Amino acid sequence: MNFRFLGLAVFLATASPVLLPATAPAAVAQQKQNITLEDIWAKGTFQARSVPGFNWMRDGRYYSSLDNGDLVQHDVTTGQAVQTLVAAQALTVAGSSQPLEVEGYFFNSDEKKILFWTAEEPIYRRSSRATFFVYDRDSKKLTPLSAGGKQSYATFSPDGKRVAFVRDNNLFVTDLATMQEKAVTTDGVPNKLINGSADWVYEEEFEFAQAFFWSPDSRQLAFYTFDESQVPEYNMQAWGELYPKDYRYKYPKAGEKNSVVSISVHEVAAGRTTKMDVGPETNQYIPRIIWTETPNLLSIRRINRLQNKLEILHADAGTGKTQVVLTDTDKAYVEVNDDLRYLSDGKQFLFSSEKDGFRHLYLYDLKGKLVRQLTKGSWEITEINGFDEEKGLVYYTSTEASPLQRHLYRVDLKGKNKAMLGYTGVKMGVTSGANTLMKLGVAGTDIINMSPDTRYYLNYHSQNGEPTTVSVRNGKDGKVVKVLEDNAKLRQTLSQYNLGKLEFISFKTTEGVTLNGSMLKPADFDPSKKYPVLMYVYGGPGSQTVKDDAGAGIAFTNYMWHHMLAQQGYIVVSVDNRGTGARGAEFKKSTYANLGKLETIDQGESAKYLGTLPYVDKARIGIWGWSFGGYMTALALTKNADLFKMAISVAPVTNWRYYDSVYTERFLKTPQENPGGYDDNSPVQFAQQMKGKYLLVHGTGDDNVHFQNSIAWVDALVKADKSYQSLYYPNRNHGIYGGNTRLHLYRQMTDFVLKNL
Repeated sequence: MNFRFLGLAVFLATASPVLLPATAPAAVAQQKQNITLEDIWAKGTFQARSVPGFNWMRDGRYYSSLDNGDLVQHDVTTGQAVQTLVAAQALTVAGSSQPLEVEGYFFNSDEKKILFWTAEEPIYRRSSRATFFVYDRDSKKLTPLSAGGKQSYATFSPDGKRVAFVRDNNLFVTDLATMQEKAVTTDGVPNKLINGSADWVYEEEFEFAQAFFWSPDSRQLAFYTFDESQVPEYNMQAWGELYPKDYRYKYPKAGEKNSVVSISVHEVAAGRTTKMDVGPETNQYIPRIIWTETPNLLSIRRINRLQNKLEILHADAGTGKTQVVLTDTDKAYVEVNDDLRYLSDGKQFLFSSEKDGFRHLYLYDLKGKLVRQLTKGSWEITEINGFDEEKGLVYYTSTEASPLQRHLYRVDLKGKNKAMLGYTGVKMGVTSGANTLMKLGVAGTDIINMSPDTRYYLNYHSQNGEPTTVSVRNGKDGKVVKVLEDNAKLRQTLSQYNLGKLEFISFKTTEGVTLNGSMLKPADFDPSKKYPVLMYVYGGPGSQTVKDDAGAGIAFTNYMWHHMLAQQGYIVVSVDNRGTGARGAEFKKSTYANLGKLETIDQGESAKYLGTLPYVDKARIGIWGWSFGGYMTALALTKNADLFKMAISVAPVTNWRYYDSVYTERFLKTPQENPGGYDDNSPVQFAQQMKGKYLLVHGTGDDNVHFQNSIAWVDALVKADKSYQSLYYPNRNHGIYGGNTRLHLYRQMTDFVLKNL
């Protein structure tokens, strides 16, 4: 379950100003405006600007981006356009008078050819199909990649001579010299066998859709095959026709059969395919494969069904023989990420692990022998951003300044000379609250896109109350080279609105647990008055809603909705309970095998704490959440029924037996091994305890958290003779969007809050 209200404000869309009459007196013209739902969800005037279509070029001195349909090259040091690489009009297909509506592009290795795609159709969260075209910059020729139908994940070989892609569950390679297409596999069958593309649960929970990878020398293609023939099907009905249509797809619920996954390597020139030996056990996961820097050597990560043992295998791509070189275990679970990096000398690799209680970087030799631990401390590595092998420097993002923040650091391969980039005079290991850090000049969240040579990086910086600033920075010291977008217009627009003030808080529960939170107060807050409180919760394993970023840890649109509620006299609070991220393995994994228990206790403790504040009306505390947060909300109104006056659950899990195998078993084991972990904190079991006003929202086309969850929950509420309101959205998926859907949804939610809190 990876549904998040992300705080990255690259895609901000909030309110738009209400124009005052030209004759309005000056005093009226300066009056702050109130946010409306139409501002947030319909007009989009506050949509932040970014740098669309940004790609680093081969020479790290330049980057490219899309500008009104033109593909333009820019100088990193100035941000100025150097030349138009491809004019929009050049991307006109024969027989058409209009250029392609380009949705994305990739260069080949020498940047002489470009893959453009258009007419993209989403499949699930990360998967899609589109029509791809190859553009030759020398001949100025635009050629369709294939005439056989839309393609997925078209990818140049490293030498730029071929393109691999997936269509209809099979893998293909096109030779760009002849534009001849060759099938690598031919046995793909919908809902049975998939080649080169992930099945539903791998895409959702291991977070990848493309499941093939070129070798560095372009001679081989490593690819996944998913045999999902034994995976049970889930059936959704698509409404709208006279007779609703069935949509069936393979979805392994907790404890049910998964796909049997195999890894193969195809030698392109010889046309020979060899299967890799991933062991005799088929009830396991292969969450990652990557090529090493050693010719013919493929790295495969294997993890057991309970996900508490991860192994790195090295495979001989020619013979398929494998050897386990490293094993990482945990008493709860081992998480998978993209931090495994092989050095080009073919002798060492970098890997991150939580084995000392916090996720840190380790250096190993190629046989899996530990060379040294590179980072250490009561903080977390969140991502490796770049690696300068010539200088032996690793660039990474971490929470060292604060669990609420993310910043870029650098350390050498000896674990020495660590530095925070972009900030000067800041002592390492600062663990004060975010409010204190902001006073020290350390603020916000930095999202990093580093050039391949690490000379420069693109920094998306945002912080509490401030929209994103996009800048190019020097990889040496983090100094700003050029601000590409400061969103000055959005800042000006925001200044015209009656916005409250968000503060970060922390408090101790009666169990002695310190929890971090955020509190948004009305702009005209009066400490002598009593205010109702609406709590926002997500609370799932490793997540965070309390972060120092533009949306205070949630989507900027929800952040602005909370501001709108603050204008109506509500205080909005979010608290990260036990099980959430950035505070180490012990805090995060304390909820293992009993999902929902400690989280519910902590949200209840939060409501009790808020009730002690002199300006809070403890009889008027409500709570809302989406996805895992919807689950938490349902538990709050049952197991903590006396603390909450009202609640809104959007797309909630109501019984973990209904959710997918990978996510659920990672935190609960299987239902066969741990039935109590599934039932003891299922809202369905506690319907008779529910009090307060309740709104339940779900999309009938939710392929992630099935509508089945709400059906079971409603059935339990009816049996318990409990009153509730429900709102369902035909054919909408887990995000519940499209057209005016979000505006409609938030209008209903707003009305419910105003009437019941």
